Amino acid sequence: MDVLLRSWLVSRGLSDQDLGRLQAVGDLVRLRRGGYLRGDVRDLTPEDRHRLLVQATVPLLERGSTLSHGSAAVVHGLPVDALGLAQVHLTRPRRGGGRTRALVRVHTSALAEHELEERDGLRLTSLARTVVDVARSMPFERAVPTADRALRLGLDRDALDAALVRAARWPGAPVARRVAAFADGRSESVGESLSRVLLAERAVPAPELQLPVLDGRHLVARVDFAWPDAGVVGEFDGKVKYGRLLAEGDDVREVVHREKLREDALRDLGWQVVRWTWPDLARPEVVVDRLARAFRRARR
Repeated sequence: MDVLLRSWLVSRGLSDQDLGRLQAVGDLVRLRRGGYLRGDVRDLTPEDRHRLLVQATVPLLERGSTLSHGSAAVVHGLPVDALGLAQVHLTRPRRGGGRTRALVRVHTSALAEHELEERDGLRLTSLARTVVDVARSMPFERAVPTADRALRLGLDRDALDAALVRAARWPGAPVARRVAAFADGRSESVGESLSRVLLAERAVPAPELQLPVLDGRHLVARVDFAWPDAGVVGEFDGKVKYGRLLAEGDDVREVVHREKLREDALRDLGWQVVRWTWPDLARPEVVVDRLARAFRRARR
C-alpha cells in the first residue's frame, strides 16, 4: 500500500472537498493530516499501520530527522508493543528540546555515525541502538519481545553490549540492561517471549527453549519450552503457529488434527504436555497452576 500525500493529490486536481468525499465513501483512509491511504487497513497489523504512519509523516519533517525507538523498530521488522506505536518517534542529536505532539515524539540524545543507517529510503537508528532505546523507554515485559526478535534476526551480542555501554548514564539504562540480559533469540513469537517473562516473574524454573524431542532417531516434535529433568513440555498455542503450519490446500482443522497427533506422540514418550493461549497470558496463575500440576503428575 502506498501513502498518498495531500500535496500530490491536490497537484492532480483534487480539492479538499474531493478528499472529504473520497474518505466518506471509503476510497481514501486518512492516516494523519496531509497523509492518506487508498485501500482497506482493517486487516493490517499494528506494526504495518505504524509503518504507513511513518511514511505519511517523514516527508513533513525537517531534514536530518532520524527515526528511533518504536518507529525504527518497526522499520527493522521488530514487534513493538502498542505503547510504542502511538506516535512516530524521532531522535535529534542535541541536548534538551525533546517534545511530544499528537503524532510525533522527539527525543534528544547523542547519535554516533555507527548508530545510523538507511533502510527503505528512511534514516533510522541501528538495530542495536534501536533495541536499547526501546528497552529504555518501555516496561521490561513489553521490551523483551522486541529484543528477542532482534537477536533472532541476527543482532550481534557484542553490538548490543556496546550500545548498552554507550547508554549507561541515560534514563532507563537499568531496564535496558535487564532486557538485554534476559533476551533470547530462540523465542519464535511475541507470545513465547511474553510467556518467558511470565514464567520468570512467577519463579518457575527456567525452561530449555525449542528443544527437539526424539523417538530414537526420529524427530517427534520441537517444543517451545521444556523441563527435561521433570519430563514436562510447554507450548504457547497462538493462532500464528497454526498459520505457519498451514501448507497449500490445508485448512485449520487438518492442522489442529496434526497438532493432536504430535501431542499424543509426546505423551506416549512420557512427557507431560501443558498448553496455554493468549487469554491465559493475562491470567498468569492459570499457566503456573497447569505447570505445577504437570510437575506433580510427572513425579508420580
